Amino acid sequence: MSMLGWTTYATIYAIFQRYGSEAKHMSTFSQSLHRYFEAHEDEHLKELIEFLRIPSISTLEEHHKDINAACSWLINKLTIAGLENVQAIETDGYPFVYADWLHAPGKPTVLIYGHYDVQPVDPIELWESPPFSPVVQDDKIYARGATDDKGQVFLHIKAIEALLALTGELPINIKCCIEGEEEVGSFGLTKWLENNQELLAADFIVISDTPLMQQGIPAICYAVRGLCALQIDVQGPQMDLHSGGYGGAVSNPIHALAKIIQSFHDESGKIAIDGFYDDVLHIDVEERNQFSTVAPPDEYLMNQLGVPHLYGEPGYTAIERTWIRPAIDTNGIYGGFSGEGTKTIIPSSAHAKVSIRLVPDQKPKQVFEQLEAHIQLHAMPGVIVTTTRVDEGLPYVASLDHVAVQAAHYAYQEAYQVEPVYIRMGGSIPIVSTFSEQLNAPIILMGFGLPDEQAHAPNEHFHLDNFRKGLLTLALFFTQLAQ
Repeated sequence: MSMLGWTTYATIYAIFQRYGSEAKHMSTFSQSLHRYFEAHEDEHLKELIEFLRIPSISTLEEHHKDINAACSWLINKLTIAGLENVQAIETDGYPFVYADWLHAPGKPTVLIYGHYDVQPVDPIELWESPPFSPVVQDDKIYARGATDDKGQVFLHIKAIEALLALTGELPINIKCCIEGEEEVGSFGLTKWLENNQELLAADFIVISDTPLMQQGIPAICYAVRGLCALQIDVQGPQMDLHSGGYGGAVSNPIHALAKIIQSFHDESGKIAIDGFYDDVLHIDVEERNQFSTVAPPDEYLMNQLGVPHLYGEPGYTAIERTWIRPAIDTNGIYGGFSGEGTKTIIPSSAHAKVSIRLVPDQKPKQVFEQLEAHIQLHAMPGVIVTTTRVDEGLPYVASLDHVAVQAAHYAYQEAYQVEPVYIRMGGSIPIVSTFSEQLNAPIILMGFGLPDEQAHAPNEHFHLDNFRKGLLTLALFFTQLAQ
C-alpha cells in the first residue's frame, strides 16, 4: 500500500460536486477577475520583466548583491499589493521575504511559499537571447527564472493585489515566505525553522513551483522526489603530465572518474549500488494504472526530446521512472584540457557533480553512505577519490482528500475549463519535507509551468496563456477556501 492512501479520480470528482452550489456565484466573480487581469496585463508584464532582469543566482557568490536586489524588489511589490509586516528575515544563508494579511477571523490561514533565486545560465552560448534581458515572443516570456520560480511567485502577488483592489479585503488569512536559496538546498531557511515555526504557522501551505500536465491540462501535484547531491574529486599526479612521457605508466584521473560513473548502472539501466533499492516503497497497482490515463506514452517523450530510445530501469514506463522510481545522474564533468585544438596531457585531477532523486521511503543519509561506499569500491589504484555532500532533501507524498485540494480542483477547472489531473513530479523541492515536519500542515502544489519550458536550461520561458490563467486560478482558489 502506498503511503498516499490513493484516492481514486471518481472519489475526487464526487467530492468536487459538493461545490456545485457555489459554482454559479464563482463564475460571475471569475468574470470580474478576468476583466481586472486583462486591464492590468501590460502593467503586470512590465513588472515581471523588472523582476526577471535581476540575476539573483544563489549558487554564485558574485551575485550576492543581486540576491539582495531581488529581495528588496519583492518587499516593495508586496507592500504595494497591500500586504503587511513586509520584511526581509535574515538566516544563516540568504534572507527570505515575509509578509502577511491576517484580518479574516474564523477563516483559514494559508502560507504561500516560493523562491526568488535562480539557476546559473551556463552554457550561455546556447541562449537565443540574453538570460537576464527578458524577451516576449510567440506569447512566451524568455528569461532565467521565468518559470522557475519568479514567474510563478509573481502570480501570487498579483492575485492577492487583485482581490484587495476588487473587494478591499482578502477572503482568507495569508502569509508569504519567499526565499533566496531554494536552488542551493534551502539550508538557511531550514535551520531558521527549527526555532521559529510560529511565524510561519498555517492551516496549509501552497507552492507554485510545479508543472501542468501539458498545455491546457492543469495538474495538482501530490508528490515530489527527494534529493542527494555530491561532488566527486579524483586526484592523480601533482601536476598535468605529458601523455607521451607518462601515458600508460600512471593512472589517468579522467579514466578513473569515468570508471566510477560507469559503475553506477548495470547494462540494463538499473542502479548497481549495493542496497540502493532496499527501502524503495512499493506503489499500488491501482495508482500505477492511473498514470497511463494522464501521462503521454513513451513515444511522445522520445519525439519531444529528439532521442531514438529512452533509457532506465527495466519494467517501468518513462513516467513511472521519473515519478515513483529513484535515479542517479552525473550532472557535470570537468578536468584536463577542453579548449580548441589538442593538448596531449594526463590531467592531474578530474571532477564530477552527481545527483540522486529519491522516492519514499529512502533517506538521504543512508543513500549518501551507500553511494560513498560504492565510489570507494570502484576507485582505481594510483588516484585518491574524495566526495563532498552538497545538497539533500526528503521525498514528499500528500493526501488528496484535503479541502484545500478540492478548492484547487475547483479553481483550476473554472480557469482552464477542463478538469485538472493529479500527478507526481520527478523533481525535488527540499523545503516541502521540511515544512511538512516543522509546520505539520498539508502542502498543496499548484503549478503553472510546463515540463518543456526549459527550467535550469538555456532559453527558459513561461507561456503567457498560463500566466493569465494562473492569476485567475489563484484568485479563485483563495476565494473558494473561504467557502
